[in-house]
This record gives sequence, C-alpha cells and structure tokens, in this order.
Amino acid sequence: MPPALNCVTVASTLRSEEARQRLAAPFLERLANFDVRLSTAAAADRPEPLLVLVLTGGTEHEALQLLERRRLAGQAGPALLLAHAGQNSLAAAMEILARLHQDRQPGRILCVEDASDAAGWDAAAEALRDDVAYHRLRQARLGLIGTPSDWLVASSPSPEDVTRRWGPAVVPVPLPELADRFRQVAPGQVRESAEWLRAQAADIGEPGQSEIVDACRMHLALLALRADYRLDALALRCFDLVLEERVAGCLALALLGDSGVPAACEGDLCSAVGLLWSRVLLGQTGWMANPNSLNPVSGLLRLAHCTAPLGLLTRFRLRSHFESGCSVAIEGEVAPGPVTLLRVGGRQLEQLWLAEGILQAADHREDGCRTQVQVQLTGPEAGQLLRRPLGNHLVLVPGRHARRLRDWADLYRPPPRVETAILDAGHLTGGTGGSG
Repeated sequence: MPPALNCVTVASTLRSEEARQRLAAPFLERLANFDVRLSTAAAADRPEPLLVLVLTGGTEHEALQLLERRRLAGQAGPALLLAHAGQNSLAAAMEILARLHQDRQPGRILCVEDASDAAGWDAAAEALRDDVAYHRLRQARLGLIGTPSDWLVASSPSPEDVTRRWGPAVVPVPLPELADRFRQVAPGQVRESAEWLRAQAADIGEPGQSEIVDACRMHLALLALRADYRLDALALRCFDLVLEERVAGCLALALLGDSGVPAACEGDLCSAVGLLWSRVLLGQTGWMANPNSLNPVSGLLRLAHCTAPLGLLTRFRLRSHFESGCSVAIEGEVAPGPVTLLRVGGRQLEQLWLAEGILQAADHREDGCRTQVQVQLTGPEAGQLLRRPLGNHLVLVPGRHARRLRDWADLYRPPPRVETAILDAGHLTGGTGGSG
C-alpha cells in the first residue's frame, strides 16, 4: 500500500475560516483525485508525505513553522508547496522556498493556474507521485542474501549508505538459510511451475527436467525467505549456489522481477537499488545486465545477462547458465524500442549515470551470457562509461525516463558526507549524468 498523502492549508489571518474553506474547496476537490486528504497541522508529525497548500499571501511564517515542526519530529524529505495564480499564492510560495534553501532544506513548488488547469494538475500529480516514491523507498526492506560477490570491488556500498542515500533498510539474510529452504522444497511442489515454464518456453536447450525443477525450487525458496523477512527487493549472492547446489538463481530472479519484486544477482546492492527505484518511481520492471561491448564513437552498446524478467521478453529459450554450463538460464528476445539505462554508484552511492537509447536486436554470440541486446545510445553518455564507469552492471528500463529520474535524484537524494567529499575532491560528483 502506498503511503497516504496529507494536505495542510495555510492562509492569511485576514481571511475568515469560511473564506478559507471556500478558497480551498476547488483545489481540495482536485487533490482528492490523487488520494490526497485534508489534514490538520498534526500531520506534520507523521511519516506520510505532506503537501502544503498555500492559499494566499502572508502565509510565509505559518508555512515555515509547520515545516520546522515536521523537521523537529524527524520527518525527512523535501517540502512540497502547492501554489495557484490568485491571492498572491505563488509569491508567498517562492518566498517560503527561498528561505528553505537559505537554510539548506530542499523543496519544490507545484503551480497551477486554478482548479481547471489540466496541464498544471498533470505536472502536480507527477510531483506527488515522486514524493510518494520517496516515502515508499524509505519504508522498503532490501534483502542482501549472502554478501556481494567477491569481484564487486566497486559495487559493495555499506548498508548505512544505501539507507542514507536511497532510503531502503538493508536486511542481511545468511546464504545457508536459502540453501536450507531450497532443500526443504519437495520436487512435487514445483511440478506445476516446471510444466508451466516448459510450456511458455519457445525452446529448451541444455537443461533437463531435473534442472528445470531445481530452478523452480529455488524460486519457491526465495519466495519463502522474502515472506519471512518481509522483503520488498533483494540482492542474491548467486554464484555460491551454482558451486554448492549446482543450481543457478537466474530463473528465480527472473520470476521475482515479473511479480514486482526487484531482484539483483551477485549480491549487487547498487543494481538492486536501481531496480527498486525504477519500480517504485516508474512502475517499471528493469533488467540488470553486463555491458559486453561499447563503441564510444557510434554509441552502440551491447548488453547481456543470463537472467531477464520474462515479462520484458517477446519469446525465450531455456539454456544453461553461461559461466558454469549447468542449471537454467534465460535466453530471451526483448522488443525493440526506446529504453533508459541507469547505474547507481560511488563510494556513498552519491553518483548516478543515466542515458536514453533505442534497443535493437543483437546477433547471438555463444561467448556471452544468454539474453543479449544492443542499445543505440542517443547522447554523449557512451564515452562516460569508458572514462568514469560506476560498476560492471547497468539497469535497463523500457521507455524514456531520464528527465524524470534525474529530476527526482536531484531533489530527493541527500548530499554526500563532507569527509568523503573532501577525500575525493575533484573527481566525485553528487549530481547526475556521470562525471565524464
């Protein structure tokens, strides 16, 4: 359930209560369409999103007192001010936000002409969804099952930095618990899943029936752990399972992504954050993949991985896991069209790389992971990947979302801690778009 969104009105003391209610009524009626409810000043103390409807001028002190009350109650997040074209509302909102910025507090103004301003309300609705996404991320639980894979030497942020920068609490889950769950699932419990999977696949390559059943058992084991730990997303140290149980997590992670649970492999918290962010903010299922080749002149980027959410694929084959040659991986085809690529990274997860492009079909190569695509990048970001990479995985999301993601990150991420910013002076950036 998304968090409730509260609205508190502020108006000049020169206005009677009746006049205040009359002025607010048409705006509150429109806000009700976005599940925004009228509240009292006590809403400032609660963790739900808060919108301040600036009805008139002369409200600067009242609004700032309300927002200071919220800050003292420990409720984080940028201030949201809704202004309109009459009653000196916008002028007051600008003065309020200017003071907040002087005090190094973030905020934004949502501005509509009046209750009938369709375009203005569309923009306001997007801004409200942005704020709800921020609060959902702060409530989320991201499970780290095992530890990040040993080769993620630049992609293993501390749980504290994940929470501080992006919101989710990182929940450690011992990998042996998953192995125990896997062994407890009887083959008979997964027969229906295995039959469904065989029916959905366009073809089956190397995996035999027992390997398909084991891959489905891993999915049920992860579902059980997810319920036990109340996880909204997860990152799995999957290669140990290949070595010890001879079963890959590729299929299980693909099915979790399909069901709305962002799931990263290799214990990659950076990618898990990116997958969760795109899911919460955009409602999109993302794909985590390895860059395999890149032409910085043409902007042609090739991506591949052995797992991919089935809902992103037009058809798929069941193959073996590329590196080990065992278990089940997904060799899928992704529909061509516009996509957004993103990567969260940096020592404190303070950096963000974003790019848009056109996804194209790729000729299949047997020397790479099973699902393979190429993306024609449409901006200068290809060179940034080679000059200042943030890690060895990217997240791909269908559609053009770079502006939305960048605007959200600029407003809702706190700045990096001063001590690290000083240590890395000259080459770390808290902004978006990379540092190339």
